[in-house]
Amino acid sequence: MASHRRPKQPSRARVTVLTATAAAAVALTSQAAHADPKPTKSEVKAKVDKLYHEAEVATEKYNGAKEQQDKLKKQADALQDKVARGQDELNTLRGELGSLAAAQYRSGGLDPSVQLLLSSDPDSFLDQASALDQLTAKQAESLQKIQAKQRALAQQRKEAQGKLSDLDDVRKTLGTNKQKFQGKLAEAQKLLNTLTAAERAKMAEEEEQRATRAAGDRVDLGNGSRSNGSGGDEAVDLGKEVPASALGAAALQAAHTRVGKPYVRTATGPNSFDCSGLTMWAYAQAGADITRTTFTQINQGTRIARSQLKPGDLVFFSNTSHVGLYAGNNTVLHAPYPGTNVRYESMSTIGSYQAAVRI
Repeated sequence: MASHRRPKQPSRARVTVLTATAAAAVALTSQAAHADPKPTKSEVKAKVDKLYHEAEVATEKYNGAKEQQDKLKKQADALQDKVARGQDELNTLRGELGSLAAAQYRSGGLDPSVQLLLSSDPDSFLDQASALDQLTAKQAESLQKIQAKQRALAQQRKEAQGKLSDLDDVRKTLGTNKQKFQGKLAEAQKLLNTLTAAERAKMAEEEEQRATRAAGDRVDLGNGSRSNGSGGDEAVDLGKEVPASALGAAALQAAHTRVGKPYVRTATGPNSFDCSGLTMWAYAQAGADITRTTFTQINQGTRIARSQLKPGDLVFFSNTSHVGLYAGNNTVLHAPYPGTNVRYESMSTIGSYQAAVRI
């Protein structure tokens, strides 16, 4: 007779392993299906531009706090020097008062009426009494001077302490903003590192091409013509492109000599710049002192409409966090962001236009 055996059932452990393996395979397939695709070069650039903008805001706030710190330190140092000099003057006055007190003691040890009775020379005594009165008056005057000096010193010490307290607060603000822009720049670099070397090279090449085209469109202030980017100059009717003043033209010419210099955050030249550092340096070469940050430069000079722009005017972008010098024909000369150099660029590629100022 044939033997009938029941088929062997898989063990519980085997079933568990197979089930887990199948579940893992399904999970991996699901994750692969829903994984975020690698961002494109244009998406990376858009995100990096946004991070650079945020870093620039923090950098300008840092620059402003640094400028405020320098001013406060000078003021605090001056007040502390003033307090030290005042203390020396107070010590001198106290010494003079001590001398007067000693002289009074020597001259006035007895009651004046008793001294007159005992004096063999009343006329001489009366002269001494008159001198004693003058001595007492000097003593009173010295006391008044000491009291006034003490009050002045107390006020100066209070002012100095206030400046030092403000200085401490500003230093904390400096540290906060430094951490912010360093964090944004690190995040931007991390994003750039997701691109291949070829993609990064292509991005740099495209930016260089834009800068070259913009440089060709700028106004040549030297001869009142526009460079055509091919080594020659194309004569044009500049009309409103004529420099607003010798000052604006001189500032733009100074900035032009810095083309190719690297962007370095918080730098003010002459061999590296951030955006407001370049504009401040350029106007300083032209003989005009302007403030350090975009947030304060926008409040200098005269606010003008975009349609009235002339070379040398300051042009602000991205909620006043970025500034450059207008170079004519919709072109700006500026220090863009880390990893780039001072260059000409079309206003349409920089960011959202905010305002313009004529110094």
